[in-house]
Amino acid sequence: MRLIWFIWGVVGIGAVLMLSSFLGVFESRVDYNTQVKPILNKNCIVCHGGVKKASGFSLLFKHEALSPAKSGNLAIVPGDADASEMIRRLTLTDPDERMPLDHPALSTDEIKTLRNWIDQGAEWGNHWAYQRVEKPELPQIGTLWSRLGLTQSDETAWVRNEVDYFILDKLKQEGLKPSPEADKNTLIRRVSLDLTGLPPTEKNVADFLADTSPKAYEKVVDRLLNTSAYGERWAGIWLDLARYADTKGYERDPGRKIWRYRDYLIKAFNDDIPYNQFVTEQLAGDLLPNATDEQLTATGFHRNTMTNDEGGTQDEEFRVAATIDRVNTTWEVFQGTTFACIQCHSHPYDPFTHDEYYKYLAFFNNARDEDVTSDTPTLRFYKDDDSTAAVALTNWMRTTLPARSESAHAKFLRTTEPKFNSHNIQQLQNASLLDAKYFGAQHNGLGQLDNVTLTNQNRLLLAWGTNDAGATMTIRRDSITGPVLLTQPVPKTGSQWNDSIQAFPIPVTAGKHSLFFQISNPEHPKNWTMIKWVAVQTALPDAGQEKQYLVLLNKDPESTPIMLDGTGDLARPTHVFERGNWLVKGKRVRPGVPESFQAMDAKLPRNRLGLARWMTSRDHPLTARVAVNRFWERLFGTGIVETVEDMGTQGIAPTHRELLDYLAAEFMDTDHWSMKKLLKRMVMSATYRQQSSASPELLTKDPFNKLLARGPRVRLSAEQVRDQALAVSGLLSNKMFGPSVMPTQPDGIWQSPYDGAKWEPSTGDDAHRRALYTYWKRTAPYPSMVTFDSPSREFCQIRRLSTNTPLQALVTLNDPVYIEAAERLAEFMYGQGNTADNRIRAGFRRVTLRNPSPQKLAVLTRLYHSAEQHYRQHPDQMHQLLTLNPCETVTPQIAALTVTANTMLNLDEVITKE
Repeated sequence: MRLIWFIWGVVGIGAVLMLSSFLGVFESRVDYNTQVKPILNKNCIVCHGGVKKASGFSLLFKHEALSPAKSGNLAIVPGDADASEMIRRLTLTDPDERMPLDHPALSTDEIKTLRNWIDQGAEWGNHWAYQRVEKPELPQIGTLWSRLGLTQSDETAWVRNEVDYFILDKLKQEGLKPSPEADKNTLIRRVSLDLTGLPPTEKNVADFLADTSPKAYEKVVDRLLNTSAYGERWAGIWLDLARYADTKGYERDPGRKIWRYRDYLIKAFNDDIPYNQFVTEQLAGDLLPNATDEQLTATGFHRNTMTNDEGGTQDEEFRVAATIDRVNTTWEVFQGTTFACIQCHSHPYDPFTHDEYYKYLAFFNNARDEDVTSDTPTLRFYKDDDSTAAVALTNWMRTTLPARSESAHAKFLRTTEPKFNSHNIQQLQNASLLDAKYFGAQHNGLGQLDNVTLTNQNRLLLAWGTNDAGATMTIRRDSITGPVLLTQPVPKTGSQWNDSIQAFPIPVTAGKHSLFFQISNPEHPKNWTMIKWVAVQTALPDAGQEKQYLVLLNKDPESTPIMLDGTGDLARPTHVFERGNWLVKGKRVRPGVPESFQAMDAKLPRNRLGLARWMTSRDHPLTARVAVNRFWERLFGTGIVETVEDMGTQGIAPTHRELLDYLAAEFMDTDHWSMKKLLKRMVMSATYRQQSSASPELLTKDPFNKLLARGPRVRLSAEQVRDQALAVSGLLSNKMFGPSVMPTQPDGIWQSPYDGAKWEPSTGDDAHRRALYTYWKRTAPYPSMVTFDSPSREFCQIRRLSTNTPLQALVTLNDPVYIEAAERLAEFMYGQGNTADNRIRAGFRRVTLRNPSPQKLAVLTRLYHSAEQHYRQHPDQMHQLLTLNPCETVTPQIAALTVTANTMLNLDEVITKE
């Protein structure tokens, strides 16, 4: 028996040793993504990457790294570090030979890591964010018995949903515990500000405090998600991403009416349209079958690009700039990747090549907008009798015309596309682009428009005019002596800048031709004839309907810029720009996506719609991750990946990668891309509900709350600071939708020398609407919001970096909006009792949703009495401060309460989400 036990002991020890040896080998396996790639990015990739390939050696792609260098040597020999030139050069002592050249040598540990990696086979690895999203298992928490529900543990008692499993698992690894749940006052204020951008009312708080049911908090969340304010809150956030503005940008920065796109966003968020549909409609709503007005309006996302209306500029240059901006914005907003880096060269760190940028740009290069002053293409909104006439005409087309012709005419009625913008007409003689905008010609002027397909086209439409009668235009085919297609007097429009849209019959011909425009005006040889655009179509078979068609085209209805693609004569080839220079075109490329990602389904069209379908497919690695990370950042102050704009290899590593993947998988698979369900999952978690206060020990160990052992504490956004002041004072208007408004702002902000535009303060409800409706001029944004970190929106800004400056206090203490809010709040406070203490308590409770501590009450009371005494002694200053009340009702008490209210609105706990 002893012998048997001895044998078993020996076998057992041997097994343990073998297992230990196996585990040792397994644990020492070098991971490319987490261990090797950071060393290469830090020390090698600058000279041996996408920008520069010194000695013909690059570490960007596996096939390049394993290929012979310029010397013929293999820098990396998988399985044999000693035979690898890279290891030899890293370990030399001669500074002229040792790598990295002219930089500090790698550490012993770094070289050991690279050596082990090569010896183990130099296995490559794709960056984690570029791999398909796979749903991880939930970490185990608590004891076995508590997981079975037989006993209770602190861990299983704490978790509310799946989010908490991942957070708690990381906290345990760091030796930390979560914080207790925040009190109900704090919690309802936090979730109200996060989901709607507005604080709760005192009644909301009282109802929540009175509800002792287990689902009291969930009922609050559901109510907030179903308020109209929810859509306004998240639409306001999206405006930064869409670089929304009410002006066109650049130095001239004239107005642009694109507010219907903002209305689309509010409705989309409130209706909770699936995120994949939300993405698709904004990128390619115009390409959807039977696209609705809403879907066309959604494409305003990429019509928020800047256009340059200055004289002397070249439209093509700024068309290209807008197209490039669309590529970069698409990647930043939906893919969280610095794709813009490869406009001039291959990516220094990520697996994207230079030509892939232009393959991607080809998806956007056929857009019909061409930096023209009219901002076309636009979607026209006929009203009243014109709307009735347009509907009747469209119905007639549907029942009378062949499908193709009906579709073309109906599209033109809605968008005035397709057409040739007149900057495409070459100015051959006595002709010019008037103010660098529209083709103009004087007597004996000549212009040429190439590549016009005339097959089956027997109508020519012109938008043209002149300031005086007497001019005649002749259009010839193929040469200045070619067959005459048309001779017509130019309509007198009162100004060379005004146009009249007219349609003329032309002879039926076939093929693609050049059109020559000859102007004759011997009576007024210096007068200009202006052409805005040219279009060729088939004639409508009914003269009366064609007349109505022209009547409607000559109307000037409200409109909004949209995306439309040109086809046929208006399609553009796409070339690689050598070193990013749009004037130096390299090889031609077709629409395509990066090879390092999943290929596009062969059934998808190679246009923006196909691109959107590819981006929102289940196999795409980035779209869901980026969306989840952005929503998380808005709630918690920092994304799971802090660099929300960059999930690439140079971005900051995720704090909870498995949680990010879990939420992304749930977002797609379980929630079916529902943004409301995703947000509810986050705010229902115990992680979100924690109190935000922290012990000195916790602050030392996790000062930036990356481990989330406490709740979020974040300064309110610029919009929230303003909206909260209006809400608690009772000034906030609930009016939704429509054109942007101009609330009060300090004088002297706007300087518009070109058109004399002025800031005309709105009145009535429009004076106190939510901040997202504020008119946004790119060169002079609303000043108080800029002080609180709002961008100019000249380009997409993925996240605002929160600052803390004295200027912000100056805004909340002195800006007219905040003074007005304080005065209205003071009126409320005045009616809440007969003593200063009672009135101050009521105001503090209205603003913070809790009673002031005795210390704070004492400070505010002293301030009140000091201010009251001051205004009794200086009544003239009292009247300067108070503007809402008639002079006879202004009292030192109201003035003192206004100062006190103004101070409360400036408190840290008021402008902070706790």
